[in-house]
Amino acid sequence: MRRRPGATTIAEVAERAQVSQATVSRVMNGRFLGEEAIAERVRAVATELAYSPNHLARSLALGQTRAIAFVVPDLANPTFQAMLSSLSKAAARSGYRVLVADSAESPGDEPLLVAEIRRRCDAVVLCAPRMSDEVLEALAGTLRPLVVINRRNDAVDAPSLSIDYRAGVRDLAQHLYELGHRRLVFLGGPAGSVSNSHRLEALGEFEREHPEVSIERMSVGAGIEDGLGAAAAVRDSGATAALAFNDLVAIGLLNGLLALGVRVPDDLSVTGFDDIPFARYTTPPLTTASVPHEELGAQAWERMAALIDGGTPEADVVFRPHIEVRTSTGPAPSTIS
Repeated sequence: MRRRPGATTIAEVAERAQVSQATVSRVMNGRFLGEEAIAERVRAVATELAYSPNHLARSLALGQTRAIAFVVPDLANPTFQAMLSSLSKAAARSGYRVLVADSAESPGDEPLLVAEIRRRCDAVVLCAPRMSDEVLEALAGTLRPLVVINRRNDAVDAPSLSIDYRAGVRDLAQHLYELGHRRLVFLGGPAGSVSNSHRLEALGEFEREHPEVSIERMSVGAGIEDGLGAAAAVRDSGATAALAFNDLVAIGLLNGLLALGVRVPDDLSVTGFDDIPFARYTTPPLTTASVPHEELGAQAWERMAALIDGGTPEADVVFRPHIEVRTSTGPAPSTIS
């Protein structure tokens, strides 16, 4: 009968293989430089006895865990899932694991959460778009090695990868403008969201440049239910087009409008932001600002690997979204012939 994994000690493996405990440790950790026949004998005995190395003890001895943390506001959001997937795959190729901490859209909990998980790993990739700049700047020095993803703050001494939310929402507004829309409504994201404030700033600029355009602001949220709950207010706003904070809000809005008998895009056009996988399969398919979330995750690891190795990370990058035009947007009702 095979023994339960973890029940066998390193001493038992060493005795059976007729080597020292140090040799067993080096073989199991991939650090043995002696004869391959000895390594094979140790591995065979370890397999026979179902020996599992104590990774915690190894981490303490080496002063590293070979794990990094990825902190996000909501792992249920497909945008963060995409970042995590590419980050994890890239880190795994270098022998690192990724631990995930989800703040459940509670920015007030993030400082304690990120401080706690930092004690369990070697570094942090921080995706905290709801965290204030002041809190981020105060925390950054205690989290290094640190890579900041999905936002930019020049006062923080850490590599960053961010999205040009201003450009993305302006391009969406311009797309709607060219379709003849002059009365728009913006379904805003969570209070305190840095990316939401960037969107609001850009839409304000757009209004000043186009005095004939009016944009109503509605504070909504970041989830499907938030968009669903706003459908009646959007219908009653008199707007001919709605810009949603993200694709999840847009998907909720599409479903809410459908239930109310509002035709999209004949009666009202809808845009999202992110281009999550579901966006192309909604009814109708969603026009959105496409963000390369997988690329963010992969490049985050490249910069983290450089920090861990004591090298110089590549320069910061600001990604500009591109507009995916699908059939949730069309000419403003008054311009349809």
